[in-house]
Amino acid sequence: MKAVRIHEHGGPEVLRYEDAPEPALRADEVLIKVGACGLNHLDLFVRGGLPGLKLDMPHILGSDAAGEIVEVGAACDSAKVGDRVLIAPGKSSRRGAMAAAGLDNLSRDYGLFGYQYTGLNSEYIAVPEVNALPIPGGLNYAEAASVPLVFLTAWHMLVGIAKIRMLEDVLVVGASSGVGIAAVQIAKLFHCRVIATAGGEEKMAKAQELGADHVIDHYRQDIRAEVRAITRKRGVDIVFEHVGQATWKHSAASLAHNGRLVTCGATTGGEVGLSVHHLFFRQLSLHGSFMGTMGELYEVLRFFDRGLLKPVVDKVFPLSELRAAHEHLENKRQFGKVVAAPSV
Repeated sequence: MKAVRIHEHGGPEVLRYEDAPEPALRADEVLIKVGACGLNHLDLFVRGGLPGLKLDMPHILGSDAAGEIVEVGAACDSAKVGDRVLIAPGKSSRRGAMAAAGLDNLSRDYGLFGYQYTGLNSEYIAVPEVNALPIPGGLNYAEAASVPLVFLTAWHMLVGIAKIRMLEDVLVVGASSGVGIAAVQIAKLFHCRVIATAGGEEKMAKAQELGADHVIDHYRQDIRAEVRAITRKRGVDIVFEHVGQATWKHSAASLAHNGRLVTCGATTGGEVGLSVHHLFFRQLSLHGSFMGTMGELYEVLRFFDRGLLKPVVDKVFPLSELRAAHEHLENKRQFGKVVAAPSV
C-alpha cells in the first residue's frame, strides 16, 4: 500500500509518499480502506519535532480519517465489512480508574494516532473496533474526516470544561481554524452571542456566515478593545483559546468578572504572561484541555445526524500531494479543514 511517512523531523520536505507494509490486523481491530484523511496543526508540530517526543521512524502522521471497513478481526462483535466509519482519534487500553469513570482521555496511556501511535495518512489502516464509529448524517468521506478531532476538542472545551450556558457571551479566537469553526457552531447551539476573530475580510465574512454575531480582524484590530465595545465594557463569559502567545494577553483581558478561559493549544508559542492580581480580583477561571472522552464524541456526532452541526472542508488534496497540503495549512490559507484523499 501507499502511505506518507517521515524518516526524520523537519519541514514539509521530509514527507515521503512511498510504499509501506499493509498493517497486520489484530483480533480486536478492523482494517479500513481510507477514503479521506483530515489534517490538523498537530501534524505540523509532530513533523517538526516536539520536546520529549521520541518516535520510531519511519512514522506515519495523521489523527483523523474516514473510510470503509474491508476486514474484521476475530474478536470484533459489531463491526461489519462494508461499514462506513470515521476514526476516533484518541486511543488507550481503556483500563484503569479514569477509563472506568468514562474519562478515557485522562488515562495514562491515552494518545493520538499520528502522535503517540502510528497515524492514518495511508491507503489502509488498522484500528481498534471501538475507534471505528458510524459516519453520521450522510457525510461523505472528506466531510467525515474533518469532524472527529476538532469537534471533540471544541465540545469538551465548551460543554465538558467551561460548562457553557444559554445566552452567554463567547469569544472564539481563530475562528477560521478547524477547532474555531467547531466552537462557533457549538456556542450557537446554546444561543450564545459569539464574537469571533479571523484574519482578513474573506475569513471574517465566512465566520459570520457560519453564525458568528461579531467578527474582529485579529491582524488589524485590538481584540480587547473591540470586545469591550461590543459587550459595553462587561467582557465575555467564555474565551475559547488555542493560539497562545500572540493573543493570550487580549484573551485574558476580554473576560468578564467570573469568566472562564479554556485553551487547547499554543500555535504561536506557549510562553504567556499572567497577572495573578487580575486572576483573583476578577475571580477568573483558567482551564487547560486535551481532546475529550469517547462518550463526548458519540454525543457531538448526534448533532451531525440531525443536521445541527456541519463540517467545513477548505480543500481536498491527493494523498500523494500531502506536502502541498501541509504547506497550505502552514501558510494559514485555509478556512476550515484541509483534507487528503488517497483516490483523488
